[in-house]
Amino acid sequence: MEARAIAKYVNISPQKTRVVAANIKGKPVEDAVNILKFTPKKAAAALSKVLHSAIANAEQSGSDIDSLYVKFVKIDGGPVAKRIQPRAMGRAYRILKRTSHITIIFQVFPVLKLNGRLTRFV
Repeated sequence: MEARAIAKYVNISPQKTRVVAANIKGKPVEDAVNILKFTPKKAAAALSKVLHSAIANAEQSGSDIDSLYVKFVKIDGGPVAKRIQPRAMGRAYRILKRTSHITIIFQVFPVLKLNGRLTRFV
């Protein structure tokens, strides 16, 4: 069972968002929520909103939230707004305001039976 959530046109650069997203890949949902809660970056707030949306989607489809982990986090670049910064002697520097598309996919832990005991593997 998979659950996903997508946020488009988030006003933060993909490069900055990928740094935070790398911290939650492969983690159980509860750990991912706590990591983002205590990460002091702007991207953590955006990722947290998408993560909570994916949790709500998983609950709606009937999945047990405790058995989910973050299978996939993808940060794509969105459209880039181009601005101009005036400089000396009539010059102008270009400023690129980048946006991101964030995708998070959850999956149920794979469970294997080893020596008569159920074991979760990520």
